[in-house]
This record gives sequence, C-alpha cells and structure tokens, in this order.
Amino acid sequence: MARIDLDLAHAYRPNPKNDSDYALLPLKMSFRDGGAYALLGPSGCGKTTMLNIMSGLVAPSQGFVKFDGVDVTTASPQQRNIAQVFQFPVIYDTMTVAENLAFPLRNRKVPQAQITKRVGEIAEMLDMSGQLNQRASGLAADAKQKISLGRGLVRPDVSAVLFDEPLTVIDPHLKWQLRRKLKQIHHELKLTLIYVTHDQVEALTFAEEVVVMTRGRAVQVGAADALFERPSHTFVGHFIGSPGMNFLPAVLGVGGLSVLGHTLGLPLGRSVPEGALKLGIRPEYLAPTQAGDAGALPFKAVMVQDIGTHFMLTAAIGEHKVKARLKPEAAVPQVGEVVWLQVVSAHTCFYVNEHLVAA
Repeated sequence: MARIDLDLAHAYRPNPKNDSDYALLPLKMSFRDGGAYALLGPSGCGKTTMLNIMSGLVAPSQGFVKFDGVDVTTASPQQRNIAQVFQFPVIYDTMTVAENLAFPLRNRKVPQAQITKRVGEIAEMLDMSGQLNQRASGLAADAKQKISLGRGLVRPDVSAVLFDEPLTVIDPHLKWQLRRKLKQIHHELKLTLIYVTHDQVEALTFAEEVVVMTRGRAVQVGAADALFERPSHTFVGHFIGSPGMNFLPAVLGVGGLSVLGHTLGLPLGRSVPEGALKLGIRPEYLAPTQAGDAGALPFKAVMVQDIGTHFMLTAAIGEHKVKARLKPEAAVPQVGEVVWLQVVSAHTCFYVNEHLVAA
C-alpha cells in the first residue's frame, strides 16, 4: 500500500495555452495509504486521465507523481506495483476461476502454497469459492467482472488498486451487491483503493472521500455529508443530489438581502460579502412555511409528483424554478396554488463567482 501524491497537469496536445487545452488543469492532491477514494464527474472531466497517470499508463505533461515520497513519474505500472481494474472484464476465458485469480501471483513466482491460500481468501470474499474450478468462458458478465476485481486484489503487497468504472457492464440489480462487497473487502484488506465513476450513488456509497471533477479540475474533495451539506462549488451542488441543489440569484446591499425583488434577512450570526450572490438550497431543506415568514418567498406550484416515499414539488417564482422534497404527511399544494417556501435558513449556502462563501 502507498500514499500517492500528485502535483501535475496534463494536456494531450502540445504547447497548451488555454484551460480548454488541458485534460487535467494544474492540481495538487494526496491519497492517503489505505484510503478508499472515488473520482466522480461527467464524461470528459479528466478522471480517467488522472487514474491512468497514477497507474503509469500516461505520463503527465508537467509535474510529478510520488508513491510514499518516492518520485515514480517515469516508472512503469509494474515498477509502481499497481493493480488496475478496467470497465470491461480482463480475464482469460480458457482458464478456470482459480487459474485466473492465481495468474498475477504465478507471474511473480509466489510459492504454490501461498497462491492457494491467497486465491482461497479472495474467492471467499467474492463469494466465488464454489466456482473455482469452472472455466471463465461459461460465466455471466458479473461473475467475470468479479474475477477481474479479484485479480486486482489478489496481490497482498500491491501499492494501490485502481478501478475505472468497473460496474458499467453489470446489471443494475447486481451493482449494489458488488459495491457492498468492495467496501467489505476494503475494510478487511486495508488497501488503497481509487475508484472512477460518473455515478454519484457508486461514489458516495463506496468511498470514504470523493473527488468531484469537472472540466479537468478537482472542485471539491470530501466525505458524502460535506458534499451534500456544503458544496464548495455550484457544480458540486448541482451534480450531487437527486435532484441537485436549487440556485436563486440575490444581491446583498445596505438594505439587506434582495432575492428576486423580496428583501430577506440573513441567518443569525451569518456574514456574507456585499454584492451579487447565489443562494443554494437543497430540495430536502426547501420547506413550506407560512405566508410572510422571515426567509420565505412566494412560489407558484407548477407540478407535484408522488414518488411514494415523498412528494416532489416543482415551483416557480418569475422565470426561476425550484424543486422541494415534501414529506408524505405534508399538505400538498395544488398546481397553480401559491406556496411559501423557506429559502434562507441555516442550511442555505451562499456563492460568489460559483464558489462557496465560508460560514
């Protein structure tokens, strides 16, 4: 296992000049020894490029990669002792499950007794003990990907295991089983795991810390609660959550906080710089309240959806729409009805130039 430190940037084209020329804009980041991380973001944001730079498949245009303080920027994946699991299963169909799992150890001349013991341990973790003698060619896609995961995990001395969207080919009803299994394996083996995905559920349920990326930039690193409660960038607020955070324009001046023509007060003890702002409010915290309450605005109900566990209200004020998650026991407004929603509270985030204003 290793601590991984990055201080680099990368462009696939020569002589980059603008931000758009970079696949990865300049960044400094550390992944602690034994941590479980997810690189989360939309397609093309740079997360796979970062993973491939860590593994040694791609050399950064500038900067360095260090493992436990040792510069490995020019080292091969083999020299870095990295295991990488790809989107599609990488296995040998003509081999049995046991032979596939043993392959990385046999390549390193590990004694047979140790191979047998380790293969048995990994197969048990993956619930594949009863399939060890089956040929891989006859297995379903999820079982093949389990083998691929096992090949990445089988070496006990590996520096880190890197996953590049490994559950994409798995049926949705099986994904949660493999996510749970990966988390269990991390707790048992204490390996450094770094997991690339565009699926926030995968990232937030698997990782201890999530790196949210957009347009070649890491905009926030944090645990699930921090990403949800205090997104450091409006992109994080929009990307995390289902649906994402609501945003409303506002201006703070000498007369107070003006939001869409209404003057509201700030939460007690909260200071915000004067000028143009954005208010960020999660649908979970956009609560109905009484007309004229402090921090509330009048909205017109546009749509109400019964989700089963809650109602999802879409409401509008002028040209701006918001979504509010209403509890099942709440009074549900009719379409066209005016409903007052609490937009300023202890849960409201304030943004200047898309960045969170510190509390």
